[in-house]
Amino acid sequence: MTGLGSAVREFLLAFADDEHLIGQQHTEWIGVAPFLEEDLAFSSIAQDELGHAAALYAIVAGDGDPVDDDLRIDDLAFGRAPEDWRSAQLVEITSDDWAHALVRHWLYDAAEQLRWEQVAQSSLTPLAEAAARAEREEQYHRRHADGLLDVLLPVPDSGDRLRTALADLLPLAVGLFDPVAGEAEAVATGVASAPFDSRLDEWTDRVRRRFDVDPARFLPAAPTGRLDRHPDFGPLLVRMREVIDLDPAAIW
Repeated sequence: MTGLGSAVREFLLAFADDEHLIGQQHTEWIGVAPFLEEDLAFSSIAQDELGHAAALYAIVAGDGDPVDDDLRIDDLAFGRAPEDWRSAQLVEITSDDWAHALVRHWLYDAAEQLRWEQVAQSSLTPLAEAAARAEREEQYHRRHADGLLDVLLPVPDSGDRLRTALADLLPLAVGLFDPVAGEAEAVATGVASAPFDSRLDEWTDRVRRRFDVDPARFLPAAPTGRLDRHPDFGPLLVRMREVIDLDPAAIW
């Protein structure tokens, strides 16, 4: 399948934008995480997520076939206006508390596993190949988050902080499943196997079993459609563009 329609491009951009921003958010813990091992872990996870974003942007920029053209990828990753982004607010917000960052890491990766599964058998061959590569890396991301939560959740102080962070983040995290423009066409053409929100119940069940809470108490009443940027998005985009604003010839 070559020649992406504008709707399918929009569908893929939403996925790429989420991967890009969660990778960027993880990089901001490098050097300031609670201990050295987490500096290294978040650095590695961030690198993987940014690589996934680059792969998705390359498919979009190549109109269905990946391009080996950093400038075209950079136009998508850094050159769009805020209103053209389709990221979920979960990956846009600032998490300057370690419990917040760890819970977001777990919530995102639990959803990301389901999301890659939706395109694992994609009619768009490069996307199916990207899904296979991503899952090999993502299993380590999930193991990292689960390992920390196994240790920290049973401890009263850290467990309380993690559950407070969960209550703050769940209304935004469910936005990962909001239908995005182009999803119906992506499903109709076999780019994705089904609408992503069809996996929402599975994800909320994982949240329930992991944190021993009922996610339904924290979920918003209606989807936002990924059209509204969080107030933290603007400053985040400025930080992301610092190098390219200094040197427009720089490439990602």
